[in-house]
Amino acid sequence: MADEIAVDIEKRFPEITIRAAFRLTLSAGRPAILFGPSGSGKTTVLRSIAGLERPDHGTIEFSGDSWFDGARAIHQSPQSRRVGLLFQEFALFPHLTVRQNIEYGLDRHSKAERRETSDTVMRLFEIADLADRRPAQISGGQAQRVALARAVAPRPRVLLLDEPLGALDLPTRARIRTELGRLLERVEIPSLVVTHDRAEAIALGRQIVVIVDGEVQQTGCVDAVFRRPANARVARSVGVETVLPGSILAVENGLARIQVADRIVAAASPEEFRQRDRVLVSIRAEDVTLQLAGPVAGSARNHFTGAIEAIEDEGAIERVSVDCGFPLVAIITRNAREEMGLRIGSAVTASIKATAIHLIRL
Repeated sequence: MADEIAVDIEKRFPEITIRAAFRLTLSAGRPAILFGPSGSGKTTVLRSIAGLERPDHGTIEFSGDSWFDGARAIHQSPQSRRVGLLFQEFALFPHLTVRQNIEYGLDRHSKAERRETSDTVMRLFEIADLADRRPAQISGGQAQRVALARAVAPRPRVLLLDEPLGALDLPTRARIRTELGRLLERVEIPSLVVTHDRAEAIALGRQIVVIVDGEVQQTGCVDAVFRRPANARVARSVGVETVLPGSILAVENGLARIQVADRIVAAASPEEFRQRDRVLVSIRAEDVTLQLAGPVAGSARNHFTGAIEAIEDEGAIERVSVDCGFPLVAIITRNAREEMGLRIGSAVTASIKATAIHLIRL
């Protein structure tokens, strides 16, 4: 059975006022995501849901249970809310063994019950062989399993994870990301994850709430939000590399022709757009195909000639900036770039399908 969380709160700080209003259906399996850049307010929202932060105004409800209501002076404690918490530092007690860390939140249970529960969750997370070790004697990935096992042991109503991979180095984070997703599916407890990492949000989440500058900008399915951001702030926060102002010249048969700088861009157009509308043209780097300048192959409607201005090495892939009358970013594999002999100054043609271009009304 799914749980529903409804948040409508305001929290003021000297540097920012956070206003968050959203409703999510949480079910066991893939978590919901609170997403946004650092400093946007998402951790404050999570801490408010947990009961660690008290909003100035508003309400928080979980499946009909009022956790916070400023007007009625209701503010349930974290214990009353029965939330499980996992922070990026993991916060394991260094002087306790793995078993003792897991049993720490079970003080109201008998010794036999604590032992049975810790045995169960250690088997679930495949860490039974670590039971007598201390945190300094285990790896970062193992520490994450122990921290998650400790959060799960009391059988909370919901798991709240704040940047759970933030304390790990990049290679470890990439490996542990997939494992964390499997573990969250296995425990069958609804979960809400705070992250600013795009890959993490896509890999882990089903639903997403995007928070920018203290305000909720968009809520929906992860894929839909990343493909169709509601505005420029969402587009930039979810990593859309190219966001350009333009003016619609014409709309015919579901296809818009847009003036962008001195070029014409063709984009699939929803019915609400009309001639002379001012828009932002949103293009993801992975939707741009590069080839050497010359005869063009492929079915894409948009082909723009230009020159490479910069190449950023990101391991197996490279991020290529092209001046084609407007700035455009593409992602290409290192092998493909080397095979084509592309370098700064190389003349290229950038191709983009009309259906890959998203329009945002100004």
